[in-house]
Amino acid sequence: MYPRCLLIAAIIICTVLSSYAQEDNGLPDKITNFPTRLFDKANKKASSLETSLNRQTEKYLQRVARREKKLKRQLSAVDSAKAQRLFPNPDSSYAVLAARVENAKAIPGKPAGGAYLANVDSLKTSLSFLQQNSRLLSSGDAPDKIRQSLAQVNELQSRLQQSDQVKELLKQREQEIRSALGQYTNLPPGMNKELQAYKTDYYYYSQQVKEYRDLLNDPDKMQQKALTLLNKLPAFQQFMQQHSQLAAMFALPANYGSPAGLAGLQTRDQVEQLIQNQVAAGGPNAQQVLQQNLQSAQSELRQLQNRLNQAGGSAGGDLNMPAGFTPNSQKTKTFLQRLEYGTNLQTAKSNYYFPTTTDIGLSVGYKLNQKSLVGVGASYKMGWGSSWNKIRLSHQGIGLRSFLDYKLKGSFYASGGFEYNYRQLFEGLLPGAGDAWQQSGLVGLSKVVSLKSKFFKQTKMQLLWDFLSYSQVPRTQELKFRVGYSF
Repeated sequence: MYPRCLLIAAIIICTVLSSYAQEDNGLPDKITNFPTRLFDKANKKASSLETSLNRQTEKYLQRVARREKKLKRQLSAVDSAKAQRLFPNPDSSYAVLAARVENAKAIPGKPAGGAYLANVDSLKTSLSFLQQNSRLLSSGDAPDKIRQSLAQVNELQSRLQQSDQVKELLKQREQEIRSALGQYTNLPPGMNKELQAYKTDYYYYSQQVKEYRDLLNDPDKMQQKALTLLNKLPAFQQFMQQHSQLAAMFALPANYGSPAGLAGLQTRDQVEQLIQNQVAAGGPNAQQVLQQNLQSAQSELRQLQNRLNQAGGSAGGDLNMPAGFTPNSQKTKTFLQRLEYGTNLQTAKSNYYFPTTTDIGLSVGYKLNQKSLVGVGASYKMGWGSSWNKIRLSHQGIGLRSFLDYKLKGSFYASGGFEYNYRQLFEGLLPGAGDAWQQSGLVGLSKVVSLKSKFFKQTKMQLLWDFLSYSQVPRTQELKFRVGYSF
Protein backbone atom coordinates (compact mmCIF):
# COMPACT_ATOMS: atom_id res chain seq x y z
CA MET A 1 0.00 0.00 0.00
CA TYR A 2 2.71 2.48 0.99
CA PRO A 3 4.90 1.90 -2.10
CA ARG A 4 1.87 2.53 -4.32
CA CYS A 5 1.15 5.82 -2.48
CA LEU A 6 4.77 6.89 -2.80
CA LEU A 7 4.69 6.13 -6.53
CA ILE A 8 1.53 8.21 -7.02
CA ALA A 9 3.05 11.11 -5.01
CA ALA A 10 6.22 10.99 -7.11
CA ILE A 11 4.17 11.09 -10.31
CA ILE A 12 2.23 14.13 -9.04
CA ILE A 13 5.43 15.97 -8.05
CA CYS A 14 7.03 15.30 -11.44
CA THR A 15 3.90 16.51 -13.20
CA VAL A 16 3.87 19.73 -11.17
CA LEU A 17 7.55 20.35 -11.79
CA SER A 18 7.14 19.65 -15.51
CA SER A 19 4.20 22.06 -15.66
CA TYR A 20 6.22 24.74 -13.87
CA ALA A 21 9.14 24.23 -16.25
CA GLN A 22 6.80 24.63 -19.22
CA GLU A 23 5.36 27.83 -17.79
CA ASP A 24 8.92 29.10 -17.28
CA ASN A 25 9.71 28.40 -20.96
CA GLY A 26 13.13 27.03 -20.11
CA LEU A 27 14.44 30.25 -18.53
CA PRO A 28 17.67 29.74 -16.54
CA ASP A 29 18.20 31.15 -13.10
CA LYS A 30 20.79 33.65 -14.36
CA ILE A 31 22.39 34.60 -17.67
CA THR A 32 26.10 34.21 -17.13
CA ASN A 33 28.54 36.73 -18.61
CA PHE A 34 25.75 39.06 -19.73
CA PRO A 35 27.22 42.56 -20.45
CA THR A 36 25.12 44.68 -18.10
CA ARG A 37 27.09 47.75 -19.20
CA LEU A 38 24.98 47.53 -22.36
CA PHE A 39 22.18 49.46 -20.65
CA ASP A 40 24.34 52.45 -19.75
CA LYS A 41 25.95 52.44 -23.19
CA ALA A 42 22.62 52.25 -25.02
CA ASN A 43 21.25 55.05 -22.84
CA LYS A 44 24.26 57.25 -23.48
CA LYS A 45 24.29 56.59 -27.23
CA ALA A 46 20.59 57.32 -27.67
CA SER A 47 20.83 60.44 -25.50
CA SER A 48 23.79 61.78 -27.48
CA LEU A 49 22.09 61.17 -30.83
CA GLU A 50 18.88 62.77 -29.59
CA THR A 51 20.74 65.90 -28.46
CA SER A 52 22.54 66.15 -31.81
CA LEU A 53 19.35 65.59 -33.79
CA ASN A 54 17.47 68.23 -31.80
CA ARG A 55 20.28 70.72 -32.31
CA GLN A 56 20.47 70.09 -36.05
CA THR A 57 16.68 70.30 -36.43
CA GLU A 58 16.58 73.60 -34.53
CA LYS A 59 19.38 75.04 -36.70
CA TYR A 60 17.64 73.88 -39.84
CA LEU A 61 14.33 75.49 -38.87
CA GLN A 62 16.07 78.73 -37.95
CA ARG A 63 17.86 78.74 -41.31
CA VAL A 64 14.59 78.22 -43.19
CA ALA A 65 12.93 81.00 -41.17
CA ARG A 66 15.74 83.39 -42.13
CA ARG A 67 15.31 82.48 -45.78
CA GLU A 68 11.59 83.18 -45.66
CA LYS A 69 12.25 86.56 -44.06
CA LYS A 70 14.59 87.42 -46.94
CA LEU A 71 11.98 86.28 -49.46
CA LYS A 72 9.35 88.38 -47.71
CA ARG A 73 11.49 91.51 -47.92
CA GLN A 74 12.27 90.90 -51.59
CA LEU A 75 8.65 90.12 -52.51
CA SER A 76 7.42 93.19 -50.63
CA ALA A 77 9.17 95.36 -53.23
CA VAL A 78 6.97 93.75 -55.90
CA ASP A 79 3.71 92.94 -54.06
CA SER A 80 3.55 93.81 -50.38
CA ALA A 81 0.05 92.35 -49.86
CA LYS A 82 1.08 89.02 -51.37
CA ALA A 83 4.24 88.98 -49.28
CA GLN A 84 2.24 89.44 -46.09
CA ARG A 85 -0.18 86.62 -46.98
CA LEU A 86 2.54 84.21 -48.09
CA PHE A 87 4.96 84.98 -45.23
CA PRO A 88 2.83 86.21 -42.31
CA ASN A 89 5.34 85.55 -39.49
CA PRO A 90 8.20 83.13 -40.32
CA ASP A 91 9.82 83.31 -36.87
CA SER A 92 6.58 82.41 -35.08
CA SER A 93 5.63 79.65 -37.53
CA TYR A 94 8.90 77.80 -37.25
CA ALA A 95 9.11 78.33 -33.50
CA VAL A 96 5.81 76.43 -33.21
CA LEU A 97 7.21 73.66 -35.40
CA ALA A 98 10.36 73.49 -33.27
CA ALA A 99 8.19 73.15 -30.15
CA ARG A 100 6.35 70.24 -31.76
CA VAL A 101 9.66 68.50 -32.34
CA GLU A 102 10.76 69.12 -28.75
CA ASN A 103 7.54 67.63 -27.34
CA ALA A 104 7.26 64.74 -29.80
CA LYS A 105 6.20 61.32 -28.58
CA ALA A 106 6.97 58.04 -30.27
CA ILE A 107 4.17 56.48 -32.32
CA PRO A 108 3.86 52.82 -31.24
CA GLY A 109 4.54 50.35 -34.03
CA LYS A 110 5.84 52.98 -36.44
CA PRO A 111 9.44 52.51 -37.69
CA ALA A 112 12.04 54.96 -36.40
CA GLY A 113 12.92 57.47 -39.06
CA GLY A 114 10.41 56.11 -41.58
CA ALA A 115 12.33 52.87 -42.21
CA TYR A 116 12.67 49.52 -40.50
CA LEU A 117 15.88 49.38 -38.46
CA ALA A 118 16.74 45.80 -37.58
CA ASN A 119 19.23 46.71 -34.85
CA VAL A 120 16.82 49.14 -33.17
CA ASP A 121 14.09 46.51 -33.27
CA SER A 122 16.40 43.91 -31.69
CA LEU A 123 17.60 46.36 -29.05
CA LYS A 124 14.11 47.48 -28.02
CA THR A 125 12.72 43.93 -27.98
CA SER A 126 15.70 42.73 -25.92
CA LEU A 127 15.22 45.53 -23.39
CA SER A 128 11.50 44.78 -23.16
CA PHE A 129 12.21 41.10 -22.60
CA LEU A 130 14.76 41.81 -19.87
CA GLN A 131 12.42 44.33 -18.28
CA GLN A 132 9.86 41.55 -17.84
CA ASN A 133 12.52 39.03 -16.76
CA SER A 134 14.96 41.17 -14.80
CA ARG A 135 15.64 38.28 -12.39
CA LEU A 136 17.81 36.76 -15.12
CA LEU A 137 20.47 39.38 -14.37
CA SER A 138 22.61 39.38 -11.27
CA SER A 139 22.81 43.17 -11.01
CA GLY A 140 20.42 44.64 -8.46
CA ASP A 141 19.96 47.96 -10.25
CA ALA A 142 19.35 46.31 -13.62
CA PRO A 143 15.56 47.02 -13.68
CA ASP A 144 16.06 50.79 -13.34
CA LYS A 145 18.80 50.86 -15.97
CA ILE A 146 16.72 48.81 -18.39
CA ARG A 147 13.74 51.13 -17.91
CA GLN A 148 15.88 54.23 -18.50
CA SER A 149 17.54 52.77 -21.60
CA LEU A 150 14.22 51.71 -23.11
CA ALA A 151 12.71 55.12 -22.44
CA GLN A 152 15.70 56.89 -24.03
CA VAL A 153 15.58 54.72 -27.17
CA ASN A 154 11.83 55.40 -27.49
CA GLU A 155 12.51 59.12 -27.08
CA LEU A 156 15.07 59.07 -29.88
CA GLN A 157 12.63 57.14 -32.06
CA SER A 158 10.08 59.91 -31.56
CA ARG A 159 12.66 62.49 -32.69
CA LEU A 160 13.39 60.49 -35.84
CA GLN A 161 9.69 60.19 -36.60
CA GLN A 162 9.22 63.91 -36.08
CA SER A 163 12.18 64.74 -38.31
CA ASP A 164 10.43 62.93 -41.16
CA GLN A 165 7.35 65.07 -40.56
CA VAL A 166 9.51 68.20 -40.57
CA LYS A 167 11.03 67.24 -43.91
CA GLU A 168 7.63 66.53 -45.42
CA LEU A 169 6.10 69.78 -44.17
CA LEU A 170 9.00 71.90 -45.41
CA LYS A 171 9.01 70.15 -48.76
CA GLN A 172 5.35 71.05 -49.15
CA ARG A 173 6.12 74.59 -47.99
CA GLU A 174 8.82 75.00 -50.65
CA GLN A 175 6.42 73.81 -53.34
CA GLU A 176 3.76 76.24 -52.07
CA ILE A 177 6.19 79.19 -52.20
CA ARG A 178 7.48 78.22 -55.64
CA SER A 179 3.94 77.92 -56.99
CA ALA A 180 2.95 81.31 -55.58
CA LEU A 181 6.04 83.07 -56.93
CA GLY A 182 5.60 81.42 -60.33
CA GLN A 183 2.82 83.92 -61.05
CA TYR A 184 5.34 86.75 -61.29
CA THR A 185 7.62 87.38 -64.25
CA ASN A 186 9.84 90.17 -62.87
CA LEU A 187 11.10 88.81 -59.57
CA PRO A 188 14.43 90.00 -58.11
CA PRO A 189 17.32 87.61 -58.99
CA GLY A 190 18.05 86.95 -55.33
CA MET A 191 14.68 85.23 -54.82
CA ASN A 192 15.57 82.35 -57.15
CA LYS A 193 18.81 81.90 -55.25
CA GLU A 194 16.94 81.62 -51.95
CA LEU A 195 14.51 79.11 -53.45
CA GLN A 196 17.40 76.95 -54.65
CA ALA A 197 18.91 77.18 -51.17
CA TYR A 198 15.70 75.60 -49.82
CA LYS A 199 16.55 72.43 -51.70
CA THR A 200 20.20 72.29 -50.66
CA ASP A 201 19.26 72.84 -47.01
CA TYR A 202 16.67 70.10 -47.29
CA TYR A 203 19.24 67.74 -48.80
CA TYR A 204 21.85 68.30 -46.08
CA TYR A 205 19.30 67.98 -43.29
CA SER A 206 18.06 64.70 -44.81
CA GLN A 207 21.63 63.42 -45.01
CA GLN A 208 22.25 64.39 -41.39
CA VAL A 209 19.15 62.53 -40.21
CA LYS A 210 20.22 59.50 -42.23
CA GLU A 211 23.64 59.50 -40.54
CA TYR A 212 22.02 59.61 -37.09
CA ARG A 213 19.71 56.77 -38.08
CA ASP A 214 22.66 54.71 -39.35
CA LEU A 215 24.59 55.34 -36.13
CA LEU A 216 21.62 54.19 -34.09
CA ASN A 217 21.24 51.10 -36.25
CA ASP A 218 24.94 50.15 -35.98
CA PRO A 219 25.38 47.43 -33.34
CA ASP A 220 28.58 47.36 -31.32
CA LYS A 221 30.35 44.27 -29.99
CA MET A 222 28.65 44.55 -26.62
CA GLN A 223 25.17 44.48 -28.13
CA GLN A 224 26.10 41.61 -30.42
CA LYS A 225 27.30 39.61 -27.41
CA ALA A 226 24.08 40.33 -25.51
CA LEU A 227 21.91 39.23 -28.45
CA THR A 228 23.99 36.07 -28.86
CA LEU A 229 23.36 35.12 -25.23
CA LEU A 230 19.65 35.94 -25.38
CA ASN A 231 19.10 34.06 -28.63
CA LYS A 232 20.08 30.86 -26.83
CA LEU A 233 16.89 31.15 -24.77
CA PRO A 234 13.75 29.64 -26.36
CA ALA A 235 11.67 32.11 -24.33
CA PHE A 236 13.45 35.07 -25.93
CA GLN A 237 13.01 33.63 -29.42
CA GLN A 238 9.30 33.26 -28.78
CA PHE A 239 9.17 36.79 -27.35
CA MET A 240 10.82 38.16 -30.50
CA GLN A 241 8.28 36.40 -32.71
CA GLN A 242 5.39 37.90 -30.77
CA HIS A 243 6.53 41.39 -29.70
CA SER A 244 9.17 42.62 -32.15
CA GLN A 245 8.41 45.41 -34.56
CA LEU A 246 8.93 43.05 -37.48
CA ALA A 247 6.34 40.67 -36.04
CA ALA A 248 3.89 43.59 -35.78
CA MET A 249 4.51 44.55 -39.41
CA PHE A 250 4.11 40.96 -40.64
CA ALA A 251 1.82 39.27 -38.16
CA LEU A 252 2.50 35.53 -38.04
CA PRO A 253 -0.29 32.97 -37.58
CA ALA A 254 -0.57 31.10 -34.32
CA ASN A 255 0.44 27.80 -35.96
CA TYR A 256 3.46 29.31 -37.75
CA GLY A 257 6.25 26.76 -38.16
CA SER A 258 4.01 23.74 -37.60
CA PRO A 259 2.69 21.31 -40.26
CA ALA A 260 -0.80 22.76 -39.74
CA GLY A 261 0.45 26.17 -40.87
CA LEU A 262 1.31 24.78 -44.31
CA ALA A 263 -2.21 23.57 -45.04
CA GLY A 264 -3.67 25.12 -48.19
CA LEU A 265 -0.35 26.55 -49.43
CA GLN A 266 0.84 25.72 -52.93
CA THR A 267 4.21 24.07 -53.38
CA ARG A 268 6.88 25.41 -55.73
CA ASP A 269 6.19 22.62 -58.21
CA GLN A 270 2.50 23.50 -58.26
CA VAL A 271 3.27 27.19 -58.94
CA GLU A 272 5.67 26.31 -61.78
CA GLN A 273 3.08 23.96 -63.29
CA LEU A 274 0.44 26.71 -63.12
CA ILE A 275 2.75 29.17 -64.96
CA GLN A 276 3.53 26.60 -67.65
CA ASN A 277 -0.18 25.91 -68.19
CA GLN A 278 -0.91 29.64 -68.56
CA VAL A 279 1.96 30.08 -71.05
CA ALA A 280 0.86 27.04 -73.08
CA ALA A 281 -2.69 28.38 -73.29
CA GLY A 282 -1.38 31.66 -74.75
CA GLY A 283 -0.22 30.14 -78.02
CA PRO A 284 3.17 29.57 -79.65
CA ASN A 285 4.41 33.13 -79.06
CA ALA A 286 3.41 33.32 -75.39
CA GLN A 287 6.88 32.43 -74.11
CA GLN A 288 8.50 35.16 -76.20
CA VAL A 289 5.92 37.75 -75.11
CA LEU A 290 6.51 36.82 -71.46
CA GLN A 291 10.29 37.26 -71.81
CA GLN A 292 9.85 40.62 -73.53
CA ASN A 293 7.58 41.84 -70.74
CA LEU A 294 10.08 40.73 -68.11
CA GLN A 295 12.95 42.49 -69.89
CA SER A 296 10.86 45.67 -70.21
CA ALA A 297 10.03 45.59 -66.50
CA GLN A 298 13.70 45.10 -65.58
CA SER A 299 14.70 48.02 -67.80
CA GLU A 300 12.16 50.33 -66.14
CA LEU A 301 13.36 49.24 -62.71
CA ARG A 302 16.98 50.04 -63.62
CA GLN A 303 15.98 53.49 -64.88
CA LEU A 304 14.09 54.18 -61.68
CA GLN A 305 17.05 52.99 -59.62
CA ASN A 306 19.40 55.30 -61.53
CA ARG A 307 17.10 58.26 -60.91
CA LEU A 308 16.99 57.47 -57.20
CA ASN A 309 20.78 57.13 -57.02
CA GLN A 310 21.27 60.48 -58.75
CA ALA A 311 18.82 62.12 -56.35
CA GLY A 312 20.37 60.72 -53.19
CA GLY A 313 18.55 57.38 -53.06
CA SER A 314 16.90 56.58 -49.76
CA ALA A 315 18.76 59.39 -48.01
CA GLY A 316 15.89 61.76 -48.57
CA GLY A 317 17.20 63.31 -51.78
CA ASP A 318 14.93 65.49 -53.87
CA LEU A 319 14.31 64.54 -57.50
CA ASN A 320 14.30 68.26 -58.38
CA MET A 321 17.66 69.30 -56.97
CA PRO A 322 19.26 72.41 -58.51
CA ALA A 323 21.11 71.79 -61.75
CA GLY A 324 24.84 71.36 -61.23
CA PHE A 325 24.48 70.88 -57.48
CA THR A 326 27.35 68.82 -56.04
CA PRO A 327 26.76 67.70 -52.44
CA ASN A 328 29.47 68.35 -49.86
CA SER A 329 29.64 65.21 -47.73
CA GLN A 330 31.58 67.08 -45.02
CA LYS A 331 28.74 69.51 -44.24
CA THR A 332 26.79 66.86 -42.35
CA LYS A 333 29.74 66.09 -40.04
CA THR A 334 30.68 67.79 -36.80
CA PHE A 335 33.76 69.99 -36.44
CA LEU A 336 35.77 67.23 -34.76
CA GLN A 337 34.77 64.67 -37.40
CA ARG A 338 36.16 66.97 -40.12
CA LEU A 339 39.60 67.16 -38.51
CA GLU A 340 42.49 65.10 -39.84
CA TYR A 341 45.67 64.66 -37.80
CA GLY A 342 49.03 63.88 -39.31
CA THR A 343 52.77 63.71 -38.93
CA ASN A 344 55.63 63.89 -41.44
CA LEU A 345 59.41 63.59 -41.70
CA GLN A 346 61.94 65.52 -43.79
CA THR A 347 65.70 65.05 -43.80
CA ALA A 348 68.65 67.11 -45.07
CA LYS A 349 71.81 65.23 -46.07
CA SER A 350 75.48 66.14 -46.22
CA ASN A 351 77.89 65.28 -49.03
CA TYR A 352 78.54 61.90 -47.44
CA TYR A 353 74.89 60.75 -47.58
CA PHE A 354 74.57 61.37 -43.88
CA PRO A 355 71.30 62.92 -42.58
CA THR A 356 72.56 66.01 -40.82
CA THR A 357 69.08 67.13 -39.69
CA THR A 358 65.57 65.71 -39.53
CA ASP A 359 62.39 67.80 -39.34
CA ILE A 360 59.59 66.09 -37.38
CA GLY A 361 56.26 67.76 -38.09
CA LEU A 362 52.80 67.49 -36.56
CA SER A 363 49.70 68.91 -38.24
CA VAL A 364 45.94 69.18 -37.95
CA GLY A 365 43.80 69.77 -41.03
CA TYR A 366 40.19 70.76 -41.55
CA LYS A 367 38.26 69.20 -44.46
CA LEU A 368 36.44 71.94 -46.36
CA ASN A 369 34.90 69.38 -48.72
CA GLN A 370 35.75 66.08 -50.42
CA LYS A 371 38.68 67.65 -52.28
CA SER A 372 40.11 70.41 -50.07
CA LEU A 373 42.03 70.23 -46.80
CA VAL A 374 43.43 73.29 -45.01
CA GLY A 375 45.42 73.22 -41.79
CA VAL A 376 48.27 74.32 -39.55
CA GLY A 377 51.20 72.58 -37.92
CA ALA A 378 54.53 72.79 -36.18
CA SER A 379 57.90 71.10 -36.60
CA TYR A 380 61.00 70.32 -34.58
CA LYS A 381 64.46 70.17 -36.20
CA MET A 382 66.84 67.58 -34.74
CA GLY A 383 70.55 67.47 -35.60
CA TRP A 384 72.49 64.24 -35.99
CA GLY A 385 76.06 65.51 -36.18
CA SER A 386 78.37 65.97 -39.17
CA SER A 387 79.27 62.41 -40.24
CA TRP A 388 78.92 58.75 -39.40
CA ASN A 389 81.97 59.02 -37.15
CA LYS A 390 80.68 62.16 -35.41
CA ILE A 391 77.06 61.44 -34.50
CA ARG A 392 75.69 63.88 -31.92
CA LEU A 393 72.05 64.70 -31.22
CA SER A 394 71.31 68.41 -31.00
CA HIS A 395 68.49 70.93 -31.11
CA GLN A 396 68.57 72.81 -34.39
CA GLY A 397 65.32 74.77 -34.46
CA ILE A 398 61.55 74.83 -34.70
CA GLY A 399 59.02 75.76 -37.34
CA LEU A 400 55.41 76.93 -37.79
CA ARG A 401 53.40 75.78 -40.82
CA SER A 402 50.19 76.34 -42.76
CA PHE A 403 49.13 74.21 -45.72
CA LEU A 404 46.43 73.55 -48.31
CA ASP A 405 45.83 70.31 -50.25
CA TYR A 406 43.50 70.11 -53.25
CA LYS A 407 42.64 66.81 -54.91
CA LEU A 408 43.47 66.74 -58.62
CA LYS A 409 42.67 63.21 -59.74
CA GLY A 410 42.74 59.84 -58.08
CA SER A 411 45.30 59.93 -55.26
CA PHE A 412 47.22 62.98 -56.50
CA TYR A 413 46.90 66.37 -54.78
CA ALA A 414 48.16 69.87 -55.47
CA SER A 415 49.84 71.09 -52.28
CA GLY A 416 50.95 74.49 -51.07
CA GLY A 417 51.93 76.18 -47.85
CA PHE A 418 53.72 78.92 -46.01
CA GLU A 419 56.21 78.30 -43.19
CA TYR A 420 58.33 80.12 -40.64
CA ASN A 421 61.48 78.23 -39.62
CA TYR A 422 63.86 79.14 -36.82
CA ARG A 423 67.21 77.63 -37.87
CA GLN A 424 69.44 78.50 -34.92
CA LEU A 425 70.11 76.72 -31.67
CA PHE A 426 67.51 77.08 -28.96
CA GLU A 427 69.99 79.08 -26.90
CA GLY A 428 69.73 81.89 -29.46
CA LEU A 429 65.92 81.98 -29.45
CA LEU A 430 65.44 85.32 -27.69
CA PRO A 431 62.65 87.93 -27.90
CA GLY A 432 63.28 90.41 -30.68
CA ALA A 433 65.45 88.07 -32.75
CA GLY A 434 63.05 88.30 -35.71
CA ASP A 435 65.78 88.04 -38.35
CA ALA A 436 66.48 84.47 -37.21
CA TRP A 437 63.14 83.32 -38.64
CA GLN A 438 63.25 82.27 -42.29
CA GLN A 439 60.23 82.13 -44.57
CA SER A 440 59.36 79.30 -46.94
CA GLY A 441 56.75 79.37 -49.69
CA LEU A 442 55.94 75.87 -50.89
CA VAL A 443 54.12 74.49 -53.93
CA GLY A 444 54.17 70.94 -55.26
CA LEU A 445 52.45 67.58 -55.60
CA SER A 446 51.36 64.97 -53.08
CA LYS A 447 50.63 61.28 -53.57
CA VAL A 448 48.38 59.54 -51.02
CA VAL A 449 48.51 55.78 -50.49
CA SER A 450 45.82 54.15 -48.35
CA LEU A 451 46.94 51.74 -45.62
CA LYS A 452 45.10 48.85 -44.01
CA SER A 453 46.00 49.99 -40.51
CA LYS A 454 43.89 50.79 -37.49
CA PHE A 455 46.14 53.67 -36.45
CA PHE A 456 47.70 55.10 -39.61
CA LYS A 457 45.08 55.57 -42.33
CA GLN A 458 47.13 56.98 -45.18
CA THR A 459 50.71 57.57 -46.29
CA LYS A 460 51.42 60.91 -47.97
CA MET A 461 54.54 61.51 -50.08
CA GLN A 462 55.22 65.15 -50.99
CA LEU A 463 57.62 66.82 -53.40
CA LEU A 464 57.63 70.57 -52.72
CA TRP A 465 59.46 73.53 -54.24
CA ASP A 466 60.42 76.40 -51.92
CA PHE A 467 60.26 79.42 -54.22
CA LEU A 468 61.47 81.70 -51.41
CA SER A 469 64.66 79.72 -50.82
CA TYR A 470 66.64 81.77 -53.36
CA SER A 471 66.28 84.94 -51.28
CA GLN A 472 67.43 83.35 -48.01
CA VAL A 473 70.85 84.05 -46.51
CA PRO A 474 72.30 81.49 -46.17
CA ARG A 475 70.41 79.86 -49.03
CA THR A 476 68.19 76.98 -48.01
CA GLN A 477 67.28 73.79 -49.82
CA GLU A 478 64.89 74.55 -52.71
CA LEU A 479 63.37 71.06 -53.09
CA LYS A 480 61.86 69.27 -50.12
CA PHE A 481 60.72 65.66 -49.99
CA ARG A 482 58.46 64.67 -47.10
CA VAL A 483 56.83 61.42 -46.05
CA GLY A 484 53.86 61.71 -43.75
CA TYR A 485 51.06 59.70 -42.17
CA SER A 486 47.51 60.71 -41.33
CA PHE A 487 45.35 59.19 -38.61
